[in-house]
Amino acid sequence: MMRLVVGCVAALALAGCAEEGAETVDGAEAGEVNLYSSRHYDTDLALYEDFTEQTGITVNRIEADADALIERISSEGEFSPADLLITVDAGRLWRAEEAGILAPVESEVLEERLPDYLRHPDGLWFGLSTRARVIIYDRSQGEPAGLETYADLADPAYRGDICIRSSSNIYNISLLSSIIAHRGEEAAQDWAEGVVANFARDPQGNDTAQIESVAAGECRIAVVNTYYLARFAGGDEAEQAIFDKIGVIFPDQNGTGTHINISGAAIVKNAPNRENAIRFLEYLTSDSAQRYFADGNNEYPAVASLDANSAVEQLGEFEPDTLNAAEIGRNQRTAVEIFDRAGWN
Repeated sequence: MMRLVVGCVAALALAGCAEEGAETVDGAEAGEVNLYSSRHYDTDLALYEDFTEQTGITVNRIEADADALIERISSEGEFSPADLLITVDAGRLWRAEEAGILAPVESEVLEERLPDYLRHPDGLWFGLSTRARVIIYDRSQGEPAGLETYADLADPAYRGDICIRSSSNIYNISLLSSIIAHRGEEAAQDWAEGVVANFARDPQGNDTAQIESVAAGECRIAVVNTYYLARFAGGDEAEQAIFDKIGVIFPDQNGTGTHINISGAAIVKNAPNRENAIRFLEYLTSDSAQRYFADGNNEYPAVASLDANSAVEQLGEFEPDTLNAAEIGRNQRTAVEIFDRAGWN
């Protein structure tokens, strides 16, 4: 049996901090499913327990950084116990695809429940929740005139105004990858150089740091994922006070739509419990699982008929970019090269 790991984040530490997984509910005949996940939210634990209660299938899991998990599965090869890989962002799913560790799945349930742009064209992975990458601004300085699109971030009118994460961050890589897909490499290069020229400071910190910097007046504009904002919106009094200082712009509402990235899952090529893994993957698109999956990190459900939680909903409605996430993955290398040439550290 695979070993259960909680909170281990380094590949070398996985075996050392493992504990034995629970016995199968309702007898060994129900079997198990072995999950490698880079998600680490408390509500996911409730989700696994719900699946076991419904099916009798034990969920064993290893948690670690996505790249460490991909490397581990690759190293384990045909003897890998991994059935299912769950990770965040199309870029990481693409890395798993490039590593050759994923197997295609055909499922009427998944095709019916998920929109096509959240499904790999060949069934190699499936998006289970989404988050939008939005522009925020300092309300005390007013909404920046003319700032409606990602392209506008490169306008010299915003010189010295922008705070943003490092170019090595997967969310920025995927955003630029989408720009390449929509506008081409030359336009993407011009955009990256224009944004660099508008930096208020060198890239630093995570999205939380960008939100706090805008609220503190250290920069006028930043780019962040919605789930970070929703944490402040639904947080304690101090966090809500920070949120109240922030304005939100969903870019490109008259064009391609706001860029989204995903939490997604894929069946591993040598999965020893493939049928159970597919059953679990289909379960993750059920209404109850979508509530667990999305609410645990203030994300948007992948199933279009379901609403996000109240903290996310108060950010506002928007039209998402329906570019297939596989296209975002394919442009990752080019995006990194463009960032390097632009001097975006």
